[in-house]
Amino acid sequence: MAASTIDLNADLGESFGVWRLGDDDAMLDLVTSANVACGFHAGDAATLARTCHAAAQRGVRIGAQVSYQDLAGFGRRFIDVPPDELTADVIYQIGALQALARVAGSELSYVKPHGALYNSIVEHREQARAVAEAVHAVDPGLPVLGLAGSAFFTEAQRLGLRTVPEAFADRAYRPDGRLVSRRERNAVLSDATEISERVASIVQDGRVTAVDGSTIAITVESVCVHGDSPGAVRIAAAVRERLTADGVGLAPFS
Repeated sequence: MAASTIDLNADLGESFGVWRLGDDDAMLDLVTSANVACGFHAGDAATLARTCHAAAQRGVRIGAQVSYQDLAGFGRRFIDVPPDELTADVIYQIGALQALARVAGSELSYVKPHGALYNSIVEHREQARAVAEAVHAVDPGLPVLGLAGSAFFTEAQRLGLRTVPEAFADRAYRPDGRLVSRRERNAVLSDATEISERVASIVQDGRVTAVDGSTIAITVESVCVHGDSPGAVRIAAAVRERLTADGVGLAPFS
């Protein structure tokens, strides 16, 4: 059944010092949820504070985008972190963003892993459990965003956490429903019209075309547009416009 409303999320707060990445203000005018970096893969304290404040002003929900401790690699490299250390790392990141969101007059509404950590815990059971246990330890009421059918969702559900399945507007899918590695050609899509058509199919029909041309089923309550992608604002605007034209409301997941 077609969705009547859908959440639109983006990765934000990823600038660092004088280095600027993306246009957070423009993206915050388009999305309903902001996955804000927590300083481990990107973002410094002042940047994160500004991003939380800007999100709060617009009524955009704030989520903690937790990652491996990997500033140099932007969190896109797998790190074989012992589970107890990973749990502590994630608790640390959630706590920092929780405080910044509160000071900005908002609150932390969910947690979403980033980059290599996101992909690793699709199948890496120990790390999936470590991340789920970190979220549960901080606040059992915090939902988690991730991939439907992942080990992370299994571990989160075991602890009673709410799981929110998401789809990626601008990423290619493998036939098994996993994301194509960024190391592979055409893993990241850039044509705004093509992407908006793709999202319409995901939201309205629950289906997406994989890289081999096959059509796969996809479960979705939130759609992600990467804030660091070239043309991110144009893509997010096209997606929002298409969904609105189709009668789909844009609202945070309830």
